[in-house]
Amino acid sequence: MADSVSVADLVTNARLDVYYGKEYLDKRTISTSDISRPGLELTGFFNYYPAKRIQLLGITEISYSKGMSHEELLDVMKKMCQPQTPAFVVSTQLDPPEELLQAAQDQHIPVLGSKLTTSRVLSNMTNYLEDKLAERKSIHGVLVDVYGLGILITGDSGIGKSETALELVKRGHRLIADDRVEVYQQNEQTLVGTAPAILRHLLEIRGIGIIDVMTLFGTGAVRSQTTVSLIIHLANYTKEAKFDRLGNGTENVHIFDVDVPKITIPVRTGRNLAIIIEAAAMNFRAQSMGYDATETFDRNLNNLIKVNSQNDATQKQKEKAVEQQNKKSINENNQKSDDGGR
Repeated sequence: MADSVSVADLVTNARLDVYYGKEYLDKRTISTSDISRPGLELTGFFNYYPAKRIQLLGITEISYSKGMSHEELLDVMKKMCQPQTPAFVVSTQLDPPEELLQAAQDQHIPVLGSKLTTSRVLSNMTNYLEDKLAERKSIHGVLVDVYGLGILITGDSGIGKSETALELVKRGHRLIADDRVEVYQQNEQTLVGTAPAILRHLLEIRGIGIIDVMTLFGTGAVRSQTTVSLIIHLANYTKEAKFDRLGNGTENVHIFDVDVPKITIPVRTGRNLAIIIEAAAMNFRAQSMGYDATETFDRNLNNLIKVNSQNDATQKQKEKAVEQQNKKSINENNQKSDDGGR
């Protein structure tokens, strides 16, 4: 997890303009992804002023400031320009008030701008800051993009994770990270995985060494990050181990506040793991769209049991009818014998 982000990085990634303080962009840092809209502060309410946040001024704040006197607005702006304030951002291509520029110059605080609406620039800055400042966890494994699904391949060292990823890349899929995957929670339901900078686009194959996937296979063979949709764990096959055979034993792995589905695939000589992972990805997507092959199998099995039960009932009825007919015939023969004896 990064402790802070420089204002210069925010300007580049959120595509902001610089009205003042270009020389201070690298010196100012942002430590929170929360953005402040200082509406109450313009009225003089400073009981709770989040000075560590980016201060975003939109049409409402700028319109209100135009109704204030020069002395009132300058006093408010000086109170808002605290030493820990990272920067001010003015949206909708509005001109920043002269009082803001004057107060910002005294504290060496950058004043930025954007032609986007307040909601859009707020969303852009929040998304970028949340990604950069989010808590990260390092997981041993390989992250690949298979048919648009982020699949995290885990397993013991030397079981064949990197070799499987290489085969998937050759089959047209994309590598995100090998050996160590950094994951962070983007929102309540989304987990994002990326590669550490030192391992980006690199893949280690035992006996060959480290290869650069982007150099060998092109830019279409790599991605910088992806959502982690499924975990596939590779486990050595043993007769004692029990593996799911019907597909109804999916587990969940809890990472941060997100539950990620996990399936375990046994590894043994002769199994093509790349094809199996492709099939697992397609099957997972089908389940996400509402189709479950396990339910189809259960339905077919129940129908077969029902048909067999009906056939058994019919057969028993026939046997009972034959038995009754035989008893009737025997009784009739016995009656005839008794009549003849008389």
